[in-house]
Amino acid sequence: MFELSQLRCFVAAAEELHFGRAAQRLNMTQSPLSRQIQLLERILDVTLLERTSRQVSLTPAGRVFLIEARRITRLAESAQLSARRVAKGDAGRVAIGFTAVSGYHLVPQIVAQARASLPNIDLELREMVTTDQIDALLTGLIDVGFVRPPLDRQEFETLCVLVEPLVVALPAGDTRQAMAELTPADFDGQPLIMYSRQGAGYFHQMLMRLFEEADVAPLYVQHVTQIHSMLGLVHAGLAAAVVPESAMGLHMHDVQFRRLATEPEKPVELHMVWRRNNRNPALEPMRRLCAETLR
Repeated sequence: MFELSQLRCFVAAAEELHFGRAAQRLNMTQSPLSRQIQLLERILDVTLLERTSRQVSLTPAGRVFLIEARRITRLAESAQLSARRVAKGDAGRVAIGFTAVSGYHLVPQIVAQARASLPNIDLELREMVTTDQIDALLTGLIDVGFVRPPLDRQEFETLCVLVEPLVVALPAGDTRQAMAELTPADFDGQPLIMYSRQGAGYFHQMLMRLFEEADVAPLYVQHVTQIHSMLGLVHAGLAAAVVPESAMGLHMHDVQFRRLATEPEKPVELHMVWRRNNRNPALEPMRRLCAETLR
């Protein structure tokens, strides 16, 4: 089988049609260049170049082979550049996990910025609840996650990228729509769509603590996991629901939103998390881009 160096010598000689200029172009002397081409012709068992004392010309076989030789050398150069880019983190693939609500605004911002700033990095997006993201980070299925706290694991690095208030989603005809702001007391004995303990534990515990501290007992009419499902039930008139402010981006018809007074004012957190020993070279530039975009 011929070697890449032989192809480069042949391409240079075929394009220059002069052994001296071809050797100069490759920063070598003429004799080694000629030997490389002779070896190539011997391996192929064809004559590629006709040589006389006055000129060098391509044979019919040489003209055909030049097309393929150029393609092979370009592929080799492209492979070399791609490998270098990946090693430096300028190219590659990053898998990102995200919760459903973060997919409304946050993830589209990241994707748009990545396409502009890191065009050689491919993004693989996976919608997952927080518990599934933790497992995916540990097994390497995803490189970065956008999750709800707490994350008390030494394997991870974390960065809080978003804090936001809670709002109340009210169905059509709910008298509380006349109020500018609601308090936990406004839910005492009132029907409420609640988060499931399994699958939505972060919001379940947050609301349970909020109502217990206010000595309030809502009437839980349904338990669901996903916020968009919750808002769909509000739209159907089942009951009110408490959701993070970012959920307002769904623009659900006939659903009104009112701020919920809490302490602290913005209790909902979203954290970016990645595994400390992740060796994906593209992770660091992607992590920096996420932090800068969400700042």
